[in-house]
Amino acid sequence: MTGQDMRIRTEAEQQIREVLNRATVAWADNDAAAYAAEFADDSDYVAFDGTHLRGRAANRALHAGLFDGPLYGTRIEGEIESIRFLGEDVAVAHMTGSVVFAWQAGIPRGRLSRNTWVLHRAGGEWKIAAFHNSRVRPAPGNDSPLGRVFARYVRRRTDRVRASTGGN
Repeated sequence: MTGQDMRIRTEAEQQIREVLNRATVAWADNDAAAYAAEFADDSDYVAFDGTHLRGRAANRALHAGLFDGPLYGTRIEGEIESIRFLGEDVAVAHMTGSVVFAWQAGIPRGRLSRNTWVLHRAGGEWKIAAFHNSRVRPAPGNDSPLGRVFARYVRRRTDRVRASTGGN
């Protein structure tokens, strides 16, 4: 990559950080219109509960209700983990953080989320094309007591099904 390419990439990364920062500020202001404005008209938005919104208008409507109700006065705390370019005009960003209520000093235990943001540049402007939010709750592995119990349960159930059907 040439020096000019690096400069262009650095500028693009800064623009993406500004988009995500504006979205975070809009959330803290409980401004659904400003929050949704950072998204493309035809964006996809998947919330932590699996709700799937299509389009900026649906995003704005949902967040207006949330900001007027259960998410009134909340803010987002977190950090950008990475920004990776898939091409000149497409990037994927990952963030960790959470919604924090006004009376909370920081992210409550068990509320950490990881977000995937897909951004697209059109007409020189970066917009969020897709967003996916998932709670950070790693599944228990075989190295934990719960993981071992669950693995034995799965193995027994699977073996019973296989034995009764004579196959896989």
